[in-house]
Amino acid sequence: MAVTLTEQAAEHVANFLKKRGKGLGLRLGVRSSGCSGMAYKLEFVDETGEDDEIFTSHGVQVFVDARSLPYIDGTELDYTREGLNEGFRFNNPNIKNQCGCGESFNV
Repeated sequence: MAVTLTEQAAEHVANFLKKRGKGLGLRLGVRSSGCSGMAYKLEFVDETGEDDEIFTSHGVQVFVDARSLPYIDGTELDYTREGLNEGFRFNNPNIKNQCGCGESFNV
């Protein structure tokens, strides 16, 4: 079981944590939402949760709670820039289908 960051995503997170002045890493999870059933949630981690799995990728720690892990196991988080748009892209091998806007998914 693993969740990874690309080098670009890890660099973006590390730079943001440095500017923020605190934080252990990035939390990746899922919540019920959207037209397909689930949506990703990202937040910075200041304290480890008791049910967290911790993965290290390019020197950045990624925290995933036990409830979310089955839905995002194997996911690679990338950070991309396309024209004026930039943001995280989730490469999740578990997705069966997702909504047209890409904001929610179903496994």
